[in-house]
Amino acid sequence: MVALIRHAACLGGRGLGPPARAIVNFGRIFSIVLFIPQEPCVQKFYKNLSIWLIIALSALLLLHYCKKSPDRHHTVAYTEFLKKADSGVLSTVTMIDQTILWETADGERFKTVVPQAQATVDHLLRKNVTIRAEIPPQTPWFVQTLLSWLPILLFAVLWFFYFQKGGSQGGSGSGRAMAFGKSRARLINPEESKVKLADVAGIDEAKEEVEEIVDFLKNPGKFVAAGARIPTGVLLYGEPGTGKTLLAKAIAGEAGVPFFSISGSHFVEMYVGIGASRVRDLFNEGKKKAPCIIFIDEIDAVGRHRSAGTGSGGNDEREQTLNQLLVEMDGFEANDHVIVIAATNRQDILDPALLRPGRFDRQVMVPLPDVGGREKILKVHARNTKIGPDVDWQVIAKGTPGFSGAQLASLVNEAALLMTRKNSQTITMEILEAAKDKVLMGAERRSLIITDKEKRITACHEAGHALVAWMLPGADPVHKVTIIPRGRALGLTMQLPAEERSSHDRTFLFHNLCTLLGGRIAEEIVFNQMTTGAGNDIERVSDIARRMVCEWGMSESIGPLTFRAPNPLGGQPAQIISEQTAMLIDAEVKKLVQSAYDHAHSLLTRHRALLDAMTNALLERETISGADIQAIIDRMPRDAESK
Repeated sequence: MVALIRHAACLGGRGLGPPARAIVNFGRIFSIVLFIPQEPCVQKFYKNLSIWLIIALSALLLLHYCKKSPDRHHTVAYTEFLKKADSGVLSTVTMIDQTILWETADGERFKTVVPQAQATVDHLLRKNVTIRAEIPPQTPWFVQTLLSWLPILLFAVLWFFYFQKGGSQGGSGSGRAMAFGKSRARLINPEESKVKLADVAGIDEAKEEVEEIVDFLKNPGKFVAAGARIPTGVLLYGEPGTGKTLLAKAIAGEAGVPFFSISGSHFVEMYVGIGASRVRDLFNEGKKKAPCIIFIDEIDAVGRHRSAGTGSGGNDEREQTLNQLLVEMDGFEANDHVIVIAATNRQDILDPALLRPGRFDRQVMVPLPDVGGREKILKVHARNTKIGPDVDWQVIAKGTPGFSGAQLASLVNEAALLMTRKNSQTITMEILEAAKDKVLMGAERRSLIITDKEKRITACHEAGHALVAWMLPGADPVHKVTIIPRGRALGLTMQLPAEERSSHDRTFLFHNLCTLLGGRIAEEIVFNQMTTGAGNDIERVSDIARRMVCEWGMSESIGPLTFRAPNPLGGQPAQIISEQTAMLIDAEVKKLVQSAYDHAHSLLTRHRALLDAMTNALLERETISGADIQAIIDRMPRDAESK
């Protein structure tokens, strides 16, 4: 019966006569009143019907009160009315129940409520007053009933909308207001998931790690027959933008199973116990859809280290939520065929109980892509764009060291936008280079007004960076130097490594310090003054030098020791060091920076003529490449270069 009603409601009575359509409409209302599960088409009809029903009831109530004409009769006491009757002023009156309406000769209207109608009638008849009797207007019984039940009906409709809305939208009631204990995970059905493992590039090792998960979800019987147990949880960790969320979507899309997606922050509420309730509800929904995947993004929001006791710094709500998550993943009850995939950028602050075998016992690092991976990622994101024949993806990949997958996607998107602005038919190599500069250095600020003196100081500063980097062996080659303001910088010197490096030696780091100090030293040599333009350079120099001394053991006086600094984001606490050791660290850092400063100063002093030539070239062209720098050096006479 219910199925017939739903089917008839979906048909909407098409092709039926008036009696049949009336039956269909009655079936719709009948199904709505009994809260029968609705098809999408009936849901839409129900929403419209509810709105029109509220409007109709409100209009009916308004009409009921507005149709009554205002009472223009003045009320007169009963004794005064009897005096008027005795004096012969009244000739005709109108009686409505116990109310008498009468009018004077000058048109004034009066009314009087009489205590006993029959006695008053007899008295008026004795005075020869004409009496007209009228029946009071009667409101139909169904209108009276409707008006009396209208507030309850309105409240019921509002209750249904705000407390039951979203019950058929999938998931576990994510659209229900006041449903604090329900999880807010978004359910993505297999047919809705369009991302496959082929859409994920540049992280081949991570893809190999998760292929077993996909195979288990496709053929769980093969693993069960072999007595194998698939990992309950998979933790994806790595730097932001490396593709952790995309990889989780690809696993669900490749396996063809339901995919619950939720953020760690959705579990945490102000009230203690709500997060734990949402975890229970999420896993209950997952077990109903098993085999399935539950993806928790940014799990560090709920999975941080628990406090050691009940002292300050604890968070009862977050800790209870974490405890419930631990129980659901590997507690007393079996949790078969529900795989939890989590992603985080801060693996170091997660609770150890969360990472033990049986819970997140497979931890997959999603690293930044190498040059080959960057080339594959660029080609994946460029599949739907028009690429020109002169584009060399390998060159672009080599020019984007340290780029994440998200940055590479942004690069291709910026190139497509730039192609549209230039009315070009394809994305050319020039457009890609411009897009790369925008992503890497920021948008150009050509409207910024800079005085000639500031422009010359900026050109000298950037020339100092470029010249020191060019003269030091082993430093990253200079790719481009510009004095066009980008972002917050008035000028930039871009260095691109000749080859990918996984580690750096002390010589390379020392040359990096010299290069960063080259801009400030050039200003001192040429203008005999210092500016604020070197603020970021000095900050980076101080950070690198301190890490060389405190973390990497590159100081002869300190030796191979490490000294942890306080971490503002949590994790391992700061290491307690003595005052004498702290003074020794500061002295070693200053000694290292001063050594780099003296070395760079010596280089720029010996090549002052070359520094001036590069400064003039920047003032003339605003942007010069590595080839332009080499041409300047080749044109410079050896005797002039060494002066």
